Amino acid sequence: MAIAERTANVVWTGTLTQGSGVLTLLSGATPELPVTWASRTKRSEGRTSPEELLAAALAACFSMAFSNDLSDAGTPPTRLDVEATATLGQTGAGPTVTGIALTVRGAVEGIDAAAFKQAAAAASKGCPISRALSPSVTIALDADLL
Repeated sequence: MAIAERTANVVWTGTLTQGSGVLTLLSGATPELPVTWASRTKRSEGRTSPEELLAAALAACFSMAFSNDLSDAGTPPTRLDVEATATLGQTGAGPTVTGIALTVRGAVEGIDAAAFKQAAAAASKGCPISRALSPSVTIALDADLL
C-alpha cells in the first residue's frame, strides 16, 4: 500500500542539445523550472537538471531520516545543514549518475562526534531515496558536528 505518490511533469521541445524543457512539480511547491542539456553538462545559468533534482531529493530525504533517527535516540538535532552534490559521469552505458557526495553538519546536544557520524551513516543508508539509488549510485558521506 502506497504511503504517498508525488508527480512531476516535463514538457520538452526540440532536440537533446538544442531543445529545452519546463519541469512542473504538481504540488505547486516551486514555480516552473527550466531544464536543458546545457544545464546538465555545462553551466546551469538559472536552469536545473535531473542531477540537481536528485541531489535535492537525497538531501531532503536524508535530513528527515537523520533528524528522526537522532530524535528516536533521545538526542534531537537543533540544526542539520545538509548538502548533496550529484556527479554525472561518462560510462560505457553513456552519461550516468556515478555518485553523490553527501555532507552534513549538525548541532546536536548530548552526542559526541563518533556517535553523530555513526547515526549519519545509518541514516544515509536508510532513507528511501538512498535505498532507491542503492547499489548503483555510491553515496559518499562526510558528517561532523557544528
